Amino acid sequence: QVQLVESGGGLVQAGGSLRLSCAVSGRTFSVYKMGWFRHAPGKEREFVAFIRWIGGITYYADSVKGRFTISRDNAKNTFYLQMNSLKPEDTAVYYCAVDDAPYGKTQYEYHYWGQGTQVTVSS
Repeated sequence: QVQLVESGGGLVQAGGSLRLSCAVSGRTFSVYKMGWFRHAPGKEREFVAFIRWIGGITYYADSVKGRFTISRDNAKNTFYLQMNSLKPEDTAVYYCAVDDAPYGKTQYEYHYWGQGTQVTVSS
């Protein structure tokens, strides 16, 4: 089993920044990729970014490229989502997720999930 604990959500004005964290515990040796998703009211859960535990290769959704950065600290078993130039349309519950496969941009390709953290961007 793998456990994920998120932190860092909140309320911010448009143009502002937030950093989300996701602490990973348990069978961390089985983790291959770590991702962030978001779920806004009335929409489906949306891929945001993922990073590979080893090597650090990253992938981003087009909607966040150039504004969001995913990173990881292997020593702390933690990964992050730095969100800059936030827009009201970034408002959503953000979830971290991990899996033992090397690639995946859909929620169905992630086995373990965090509890979610609310990010609200005011205009």
